[in-house]
Amino acid sequence: MSNPRPTTVDLFAGAGGLSLGFEQAGFDTAAAIEIDPIHAAVHSFNFPLTTVIPSSVSKLGVDDLVAQARLSKRAVDVVFGGPPCQGFSMIGRRMLDDPRNRLVGDFVRVVTQLNASYFVFENVKGLTAGRHRRFLDELIREFDAAGYSVRLPWRVLNASDFGVPQSRERLFLIGARKGLVVPHYPRPTTSRDQGLLVDMVLPTPTCQDALEDLPNADEYEELLDGDVVRVGRVKAQSQYARQSRCDSSSAWRFGYRRSFSRLSLTSSARTRHSDISRSRFSRTAPGSVEPISRFFKLHPKGVSNTLRAGTDAARGAFTSPRPIHYQYPRCITVREMARLQGFPDWFRFHATKWHGARQVGNSVPPPLAYAVASEVAKAMGYSPAAPPNLLKLGDASLLTLDMARASAHWGVSKPSGKRDRRSGARKRRQVDIEREICRSQETDT
Repeated sequence: MSNPRPTTVDLFAGAGGLSLGFEQAGFDTAAAIEIDPIHAAVHSFNFPLTTVIPSSVSKLGVDDLVAQARLSKRAVDVVFGGPPCQGFSMIGRRMLDDPRNRLVGDFVRVVTQLNASYFVFENVKGLTAGRHRRFLDELIREFDAAGYSVRLPWRVLNASDFGVPQSRERLFLIGARKGLVVPHYPRPTTSRDQGLLVDMVLPTPTCQDALEDLPNADEYEELLDGDVVRVGRVKAQSQYARQSRCDSSSAWRFGYRRSFSRLSLTSSARTRHSDISRSRFSRTAPGSVEPISRFFKLHPKGVSNTLRAGTDAARGAFTSPRPIHYQYPRCITVREMARLQGFPDWFRFHATKWHGARQVGNSVPPPLAYAVASEVAKAMGYSPAAPPNLLKLGDASLLTLDMARASAHWGVSKPSGKRDRRSGARKRRQVDIEREICRSQETDT
């Protein structure tokens, strides 16, 4: 039986923001490639139908990818991803030949060798300016030489224009194999400018729209040793919150519904702030920066600043600052970050704040990915439909693995420079809490 949903491959997958957006637009992600074993485990938890391959894209041959993801009888419709770009051209040298840009070259290689019909390349806005612009121009020429047309002019899209309560600008390159219709860029669906609210453009959701229904994590002692607690049923106040809670069938768009507990607050480990810090946070005006910590304080009627991932352990393990909540004198939780990034509440992240925050900060906001994917579907002439399947999420232990255990789970070597961030006692306590909730959870059917 043929697969009626188009097939995609996610390179540099992370937790899966692009995967989720494409799924919601009616695509099936057959394979997700992610080198970090912890991120790969979280991706596997959230996408049980996807083959997750814990490997560097540069070390993964296409024949191996096809075999592992069982793609031999399935055409690959779209390859998408956001490879890191770090190199600069020397005089007389192509940027794509710079070893630091090898992963970008590998993105082109995989697209070409899979003979994908379409590709979506996502990256930072900085790639469009200064000497980085030369790299972007060279990349477009490389796609052209490989037999792909790129939609020009390229566009930088802001997530706040697509229903996300966060100002987050990212470059997108969209291309199609020559001879196919090249997808257009999506038109904004929301705006922070009241003067632009015409046709189908609605007001951009605010931080208050995104967060006001979430219980205050500081009220739960359990969240000092874990990231999940039963809170009972909570009524969503805004349309954005109702969508986040998947209170209606339309919230799933054309994606698979997941079975999850609606009585639990997840990805919400608490942060221990000193009284001095809390006092400073309280005195900071919403929409401004606290002068000592340099943390931004959310404004209830505004949008979040760009949420960032920080650095990995190989580069110092610096946690990027999470914003201060507009109502409570503390930094926001990973779940609150996820709300501001456009992730639904069923989507889970690693139980530690450090890994969880990095997974959110590295992700493409799913509503933005959905908007781009929908344009790819239009170019294909594909009319998606919601699948009837109800999926069960993965084993909760996947959310608590440290680097050593995650590497062992996948049967790969522990990456050099990585270090673990969670004590054994806390990991065991987290698993116990998950089991208690699973025994009594109310399941969405």
